[in-house]
Amino acid sequence: MSVALCTYQGERYVEEQLRSILDQTRPVDEIVVGDDASTDATLAIVERVASGTSVPIVVARHEPALGVAANFADAIARTTGDVVAFSDQDDVWHPDRIARLLAALDGVDLVHSDARLVDADGAPLGATLLDSLEASPWERDRMQHGGALEALLRRNLVTGATVLVRRDAAVAALPVPEGWIHDEWIAMACALGGGVRLVPDATIDYRQHGANQIGVRRLTLRQKLGRLMEADSGSHARKALRATSLAREAHARGMGTPDERRILDEKAAHERRRAALPRPRLLRVPAVVGGVVRGRYARLSRGLLDVARDVLERR
Repeated sequence: MSVALCTYQGERYVEEQLRSILDQTRPVDEIVVGDDASTDATLAIVERVASGTSVPIVVARHEPALGVAANFADAIARTTGDVVAFSDQDDVWHPDRIARLLAALDGVDLVHSDARLVDADGAPLGATLLDSLEASPWERDRMQHGGALEALLRRNLVTGATVLVRRDAAVAALPVPEGWIHDEWIAMACALGGGVRLVPDATIDYRQHGANQIGVRRLTLRQKLGRLMEADSGSHARKALRATSLAREAHARGMGTPDERRILDEKAAHERRRAALPRPRLLRVPAVVGGVVRGRYARLSRGLLDVARDVLERR
């Protein structure tokens, strides 16, 4: 049982996180720390914690920095356990996190959970990660009961800080292709392979402090409406790139079934059509309506939300 923990300028929180990992009711066997060129006291803190535990803590320091996805990929590759837990530097694990997720790993390659959102000082914010993502009952059901691919084709719902994965499945998913973050990619690869399962309860405190590499923020209705009218910031091009690279890699690596690869091809074509919609709003309507009639927005996007976005946003 290994932990892949990535750090960058983490001196404020990394000790608390390491202590929470070492205090698990089901002990971990090793911690691999990938440090992305920290210049603060992060590594000194890691070394001090390591000196006081019998659990091996292996440090890989990267100069120059690799970036989040490559740092995690390197840390995963350095682990030796059959199962790997992903860890951010600034969260806090609940004491039974490993025990609960290991029990849920039976029959699948990857499990993930909800998380309690806390502020910089660790005080609960009154919401969970999935609540803030506004995960629907349908999405939660699919992620819990064998339909993860259906849900993940619409959007990512797997946050790396909550993940436990079989090491052979994670390593087989590497390298992470263009346009993807490590956790999203490994979750998708597992959904096309041995399966993904959601544990619906929070197993970590997910800290929100303004300096997160990746964080969450729940929007008000007014903010949501405002976003629909915003100019495309390049998100369509990024989605098209991701979907296209997913389909390409699935064919090249033999990921999924032939029917699943066909769906990935359809997803890639759908996102490329969305990215190519014309600037005048009225001229977009026929293509968007065609996508609705053919069920592409319902199966491959977030339904009416993305229909509204594609018609209303400025380009």
